[in-house]
Amino acid sequence: MTRTRDDNSLPATFYPDDDGLYFLPLGGSGEIGMNLNLYGHRGKWLMVDLGISFADDTMPGLDVIMPDHTFIVEQRDNLAGIVLTHAHEDHLGAVQYLWPDLEVPVYCTPFTAAVLRAKLHERGLTSRVPIHEIPLGGRFQVGPFDLEFVTLTHSIPEPNAIAIRTRAGLVVHTGDWKLDPAPLVGAVTDEARLKQLGDEGVLALVCDSTNALVPGSSGSEEGVRDTLDDLVGRITSGRIAVTCFATNVARLHSIATVAAAHDRHVALVGRSLWRINEAARANGYLSDLPPFLTEHDAGFLPKDKILMVCTGSQGEPRSALSRIAANDHPQVTLDRDDTVIFSSREIPGNERAIGRLQNILLGRGIRVLTADDAPVHVSGHPARDELVRMYQWVRPRVLVPVHGESRHQMAQAELGLACQIAEAVVPTNGDVVRLAPEAAKVARVPTGRLAIDGKRLVPLEGGHMRDRHRMIFNGSAVVTLVMNGKGELMTAPQVTVMGLLDDASHRDTILDLVDTVREAVGALNRTSRLDDELVRQAARTAVRRALNASHGKKPVTDVHLVRV
Repeated sequence: MTRTRDDNSLPATFYPDDDGLYFLPLGGSGEIGMNLNLYGHRGKWLMVDLGISFADDTMPGLDVIMPDHTFIVEQRDNLAGIVLTHAHEDHLGAVQYLWPDLEVPVYCTPFTAAVLRAKLHERGLTSRVPIHEIPLGGRFQVGPFDLEFVTLTHSIPEPNAIAIRTRAGLVVHTGDWKLDPAPLVGAVTDEARLKQLGDEGVLALVCDSTNALVPGSSGSEEGVRDTLDDLVGRITSGRIAVTCFATNVARLHSIATVAAAHDRHVALVGRSLWRINEAARANGYLSDLPPFLTEHDAGFLPKDKILMVCTGSQGEPRSALSRIAANDHPQVTLDRDDTVIFSSREIPGNERAIGRLQNILLGRGIRVLTADDAPVHVSGHPARDELVRMYQWVRPRVLVPVHGESRHQMAQAELGLACQIAEAVVPTNGDVVRLAPEAAKVARVPTGRLAIDGKRLVPLEGGHMRDRHRMIFNGSAVVTLVMNGKGELMTAPQVTVMGLLDDASHRDTILDLVDTVREAVGALNRTSRLDDELVRQAARTAVRRALNASHGKKPVTDVHLVRV
């Protein structure tokens, strides 16, 4: 493993003002999703990817989370640009939220640009963000960084590794990838170019770790198509719905091809599917397929002639499939003996939501097929044999595992060292890793997470989020006091308890709380009763202690004090 210097000799506002080359993840290391990576060299930063993740059951009221970009906002004059490896949400989904704080050019391939423009349109940013479309395999300059896209395969069109050339050395940043000999849509991995980079001399490989614990290879989209063909061919009655990741254009192509072979017409159900379909066709993908039917059209065809592709493979509450399962979709229904195929994997954290959705479907007599029943999905990330092949082609001096939880990163580091890579650095978000002239962790900078809360962008670790968690588990209470200038109560305290008591059946408890508050305030001496904060504190403490004694809960309590 690498050396680490923890003497805090470099400030939190680290500035790459020398000839060294630095790597700094602010998101995507120690976690899957929310990728935000920075490379620093000769006074400038380069950002690679700016993605989001999705909230889970531990984040009530939130949908989207993303890395805290404060570190680079404070140095935005030194940020040369943003380069996007591909169009998945965890690599570009935060651009629409965070770009206004950065205001730098964005570089990506045409398909990624099409997906990004659709997102920017929703935020009214289409005309503001300068997007530079780089052709596949293109080479371009951003500040002191000489960059080249290298074609890979993944579960979306146009995934790229980035060859980053600097005076300090050459880095290959893989983004998300796999080795698929038959991806069905798009080119195969440019093995020859990766080997040429290895011959040129690669200082560091910054590499996807998602499947570093998985033996063998990830599998091919061609195999999934064969499985779907077999399954659909054996389902001779009823509707078929297939749910998959909307961005998997190859899967969409396979589903359409299989449906046509078995005399079924394909309808897309879900806005994100239509958005990806438009981006794909605008860039020459899916051009050999007839137009898809709308969800409205699907209702006019016999059940055994329709195959619907639906959003909702992760059990998202407002997705098309969740609404269909709940009989809440305005145009699409599923009945007993229809079939739903989950052509996807469970993203960690979504297991409960997916399980709930599948249980609802099964409870209605709808047949459910998953990857546990047949190989209807393959991963878009490299398993161990694929990682080894990448090491053999690129032959880096240093391996930097990213895009994974700590266990995935550590597993890849161990694999790389076993494959004779000289050194491995395992970063967490906020680690400043010097790649050249000598690899080491040299500093840490502040990191965190942001969340979209309604229409606001807020810190996920902020006090209001802690209060929200406390209210969920302990309820909340509001006390209103009306006092005169002498510190005397003018009327009985008003107490409202939410999420803990039912006003109708706990009237006596409320009356007891009123008496408790009155006694607590009355027990203060005259000077204290004239101090608003001491009065609030006494009332708040009285309510929390009383409810803890009677119900074992300490609600979030707010006291309104009115002086007359």
